[in-house]
Amino acid sequence: MAYEPQPEHKFTFGLWTVGNVGRDPFGVPTRDPISPVEIVHMLAEVGAYGVNLHDNDLVPIDATPAERDRIVRDFKRALEETGLVVPMATTNLFTDPAFKDGAFTSNDPRVRAYALQKTMRSMDLGVELGAKVYVFWGGREGTETDASKNPLDAAKWFREAINFLCEYAIDQGYDLKFALEPKPNEPRSDLYLPTVGAMLGFIATLDHPEMVGVNPEVAHEHMAGLNFLHAVAQAWDAGKLFHIDLNDQLFGRYDQDFRFGSAMLKQAFFLVKFLEDVGYDGSRHFDAHAYRTAGYEDVREFARGCMRTYLILKEKAERFNQDAEIQALLQEIRQDDGSTSYLAGGYSREKAERLKNETFDRTALGARNLPYERLDQLTVEILLGVR
Repeated sequence: MAYEPQPEHKFTFGLWTVGNVGRDPFGVPTRDPISPVEIVHMLAEVGAYGVNLHDNDLVPIDATPAERDRIVRDFKRALEETGLVVPMATTNLFTDPAFKDGAFTSNDPRVRAYALQKTMRSMDLGVELGAKVYVFWGGREGTETDASKNPLDAAKWFREAINFLCEYAIDQGYDLKFALEPKPNEPRSDLYLPTVGAMLGFIATLDHPEMVGVNPEVAHEHMAGLNFLHAVAQAWDAGKLFHIDLNDQLFGRYDQDFRFGSAMLKQAFFLVKFLEDVGYDGSRHFDAHAYRTAGYEDVREFARGCMRTYLILKEKAERFNQDAEIQALLQEIRQDDGSTSYLAGGYSREKAERLKNETFDRTALGARNLPYERLDQLTVEILLGVR
């Protein structure tokens, strides 16, 4: 069958994605829980490359050391049996009531210390399972009222935590990259560092910025009404696209985490085209959830659908790049008569003087036709399968 996932596609899912039991803020679970071992075998069945996890997706927060070792041993056996890998790990710093005021940014220094301890242990687990990327999503790092917390203090505490954990990774000899995941709100009213741009600015203030990048998520930028492609391009341009979360989301809604490409198809197309055009070689991680109405057979279809849609859009991107009319339009739009080529290579006094003395025909510049309507229509026709 066409559009079948292969290992080189690096499609991954979290234990928390296909293992989601259908609970939401207004309703109890609609699916029975399945074990991490069962999830690994399900993902292998649908053709995934890898599985990612929070610490407590695998090992319950109250597990004894003996229980922890047994669970990890069984999980490793499932990985060996299926050939799946664990490219990324992260820590749950948002579910337990201890983190109700945040983890690294909690007002309580004991909570901040506990969050560091929990993260170090989770990093140990991730490395043990083979993870090379470690994601930080600050699910409770924020406020409902700004009377409760000084944002400068919160930024300082968060910076200290990431600096501490970078040093821990170095001291342990771990081959890990850190990826910070922004989100504007939910589950708190306002989350700190809400967008990719905010995260990139924060990373520049760290002691080891070379170790830290971003993990942008489609849904999170769309929640803020932003263009996800632009955020990903900014991260790539900065050399900071360490991981990516793929799902779908309508603008301005709660965190919907829909199947990839199921809501905003054109946006998904341009994202896939960008990732393939620039040669992004990291995981394509689907941080999405099946509808609450789904049984586990439909959950399998959800997982297959995420990967299949990506591969279909990859093929559409190749067709876009090979379409003679589209490429001719792009060449027309980007036409260059070479008259400004002297500006290449950056500033010099001579270039500045020459530029100041240039004469530009503003009327001609403003009158030039830019056939973006035709270009966009051809893009839509490719997506609709009529080109």
